[in-house]
Amino acid sequence: MTDNPIEVLDDILYSLKRQRDEGLTGFDCGEEAAARMTEWGKPLRRNPQSLERIRAEMGNCRRCPLCQKRTHIVFGVGNPNAQLVFVGEGPGHEEDRQGEPFVGAAGELLTKIIQAIKLTREQVYIANVVKCRPPNNRNPAPDEIKTCLPFLERQIQAIAPRFIVALGKVSAQTLLGSQVPISKLRGRFHDYGGIRLLPTYHPAYLLRNPSAKRDVWADMQMLMKVYDYDV
Repeated sequence: MTDNPIEVLDDILYSLKRQRDEGLTGFDCGEEAAARMTEWGKPLRRNPQSLERIRAEMGNCRRCPLCQKRTHIVFGVGNPNAQLVFVGEGPGHEEDRQGEPFVGAAGELLTKIIQAIKLTREQVYIANVVKCRPPNNRNPAPDEIKTCLPFLERQIQAIAPRFIVALGKVSAQTLLGSQVPISKLRGRFHDYGGIRLLPTYHPAYLLRNPSAKRDVWADMQMLMKVYDYDV
């Protein structure tokens, strides 16, 4: 719990938004209102089966051309009750081979980033904007993103995290509906339907540009200041 009045007000505003999203439009002295008040600052109640249902509805997806050369659909992995969701752009070669996001060289670096903020991969959830590997690891095309994005949006809704870290330009611009460069989006929180979204550089970018690691660490320090490790 913080003593900083600005952070306290930010937490109150965030809690009010979450209560609004749950359908609360006013307060009274009844038992239902009192019960809702006790939920302030806590993650929304979730349905633990909803991710499984979303995956089942995706099936052996043939909705866009990315299905033609994939080995596996890379749906997502991690804690279905996570406070924090990491979102990348799409699977690479190793991810396509193993069917799990961020397991190649960039994945090893992401694991180190997660450990640096005092968490484990098992405590967070990791997904991508698109679930099948784009050829030659190119960026997903707009029509591919449009086709696959509803599944990611439903994953986020099912998990109801308090925070999202958008890894790289494609993820950040897609989730925020923005064309602003990642270099200008990073460094601050944005609002994503009442969830605090923090854009930062993709681990694959850091492998090519190690000097950008200091910017990612600054972003992660910002996240750690507001992350509730007691939940």
